[in-house]
Amino acid sequence: MKLATQSDEAILAVVDPLMDNLMQASTEINHEKHVRDFTERLKSMVSADGLRRMCEHYQADIGFFTERELLSIFRRRDSVGVVWRQSASKTDDELIASIIVVEQDGRYLVDHALVC
Repeated sequence: MKLATQSDEAILAVVDPLMDNLMQASTEINHEKHVRDFTERLKSMVSADGLRRMCEHYQADIGFFTERELLSIFRRRDSVGVVWRQSASKTDDELIASIIVVEQDGRYLVDHALVC
């Protein structure tokens, strides 16, 4: 069954662990863990050195990711998008966290992820 046809709860049961892994892997600056659930398209865009530089930069600036609050789920023909309000340890700024998840070969994979 397509993820987009499922309930919010079912979608979050798939997407939350994917985003949790991304957040933890970026805190650890662990490339292998970070790209574990990426599509091949997205894997090709995120090098180990690029991830390290990005994580070191944001950690120095905003700290580590803390709580996130669901804002919306977007159901699309071939994917699901989820947007959260994201907090970080060194700032009171409200950040946006988003993820696009697709199904490929019976797996749910991250095809886009961003915190800004």
